Amino acid sequence: MHASIDAYAYRNSPIHRWELRSKCVGLFVLLFTFASLQNLALLLPMLLVSTSLYMMTGLPGAFIASRLRYPGTFLLVIVVLAPFLVGQQVLIAFGPLSLHREGLSLTVLIAARFIAIITVAVVLFGTAPFVQTIKALRALGLPATLTDMTLFAYRYVYELETHLTTMQQAMHLRGFVWQRFNQRNLRLLAALMGSLLIRSYEQAERVYQAMRLRGYGHAPRRSEQVRPGRLTCWHWLSS
Repeated sequence: MHASIDAYAYRNSPIHRWELRSKCVGLFVLLFTFASLQNLALLLPMLLVSTSLYMMTGLPGAFIASRLRYPGTFLLVIVVLAPFLVGQQVLIAFGPLSLHREGLSLTVLIAARFIAIITVAVVLFGTAPFVQTIKALRALGLPATLTDMTLFAYRYVYELETHLTTMQQAMHLRGFVWQRFNQRNLRLLAALMGSLLIRSYEQAERVYQAMRLRGYGHAPRRSEQVRPGRLTCWHWLSS
């Protein structure tokens, strides 16, 4: 199984040594607190707290940068447009465009909360094995169905990534040029994504049927031992 998310999970920092269930509770409280902040004066302390936590882990800067990159791309659209579209009080006018105070404040608030929340989330999931973290959340009351869905997504998303890489290499060997943006390439990319979607659906169906045949969904009583024919999600993930 691909384990890039667990690359730094076995280091020896104070955050790594923190008991996992206590860490989940503490950091989730911090996440919800950050998400509810509306006061601009508290943004700097919020960023200082999240940055200090990350520095305590000893994780490299490239690790958090790689986690911020893709969601940050979507956030960039809001950061660029909000100052010009939200609010009434004009700070600066650029011809037909006006920079609004309310929009600028909203942009700063969203960007700061985004950075702080992603940083704390990386601290939570990057300082312990992902499977162990989900098991700790399950012990704290996370529904079993949601637990299983998360674990299977974790297992099979990397297999789908491998399928995608193989298909991309095959297309490249057949002369496909990724840099060309035209109607033919768009059709090929649509076919690629459709094929990947169908493969993922078929694989999910096969796995689910195999699990049902082996007793998945019929958990034994707490007082009973797990019988050989009744596998749980943890057995599947360790296979």
